[in-house]
Amino acid sequence: MASHPDIREVACQQVLLDDSSVFSVQWLVLPRDLAAEVTPEFLLERYLSYLRRFTASLVRPQRETERLGFRLLGTRRNLIEFNAPEFVADGGRRSVILTIRGGFLVQPDRCDRGRLEFTTEETTEGLRVSLQLSDYCPLLLGSAKPSWVRRRLYRLTQAAIHKVVTVRFLLVLYRELAGPQACVKVVPAQVRKGRPT
Repeated sequence: MASHPDIREVACQQVLLDDSSVFSVQWLVLPRDLAAEVTPEFLLERYLSYLRRFTASLVRPQRETERLGFRLLGTRRNLIEFNAPEFVADGGRRSVILTIRGGFLVQPDRCDRGRLEFTTEETTEGLRVSLQLSDYCPLLLGSAKPSWVRRRLYRLTQAAIHKVVTVRFLLVLYRELAGPQACVKVVPAQVRKGRPT
């Protein structure tokens, strides 16, 4: 394990788009000497394990042949349910894509859209690893034209939790690779135009 005492930046953006779908992205650039075994598949496996630990097993990833669900402990319902992972490669960019197919936290009439992506991409600085949630329509927002109260409630609950989960995941990943003293700081990113959440 190499020593990397420098503080890495986690870039982050979360916005509501014009149709009130959610776009959220977080990324971290890993030094090349730490990234040899980091693939989208590696990120997905680590994320599923981390999610269970982070929630003290209250949320349990459930894998089946054609789907992957984030299930609440003691219930048979998925908070969010995805189709089976799709693997995509384009030059130095590789992704695992999970398309949303439903779940308790998704608007019932808009559950056929949205995706969660785990991506690795070669850059001049190293390997950029990113998590991106796009076109997601949360139940809390209610519709394509949510009220101010619903937007505020979403921002203070689900959006805040998602940001904490993803940023901490990237920190845990970096510490796993660089050592327990490794640190990150969160910096704002501007990828899409929208209303901040």
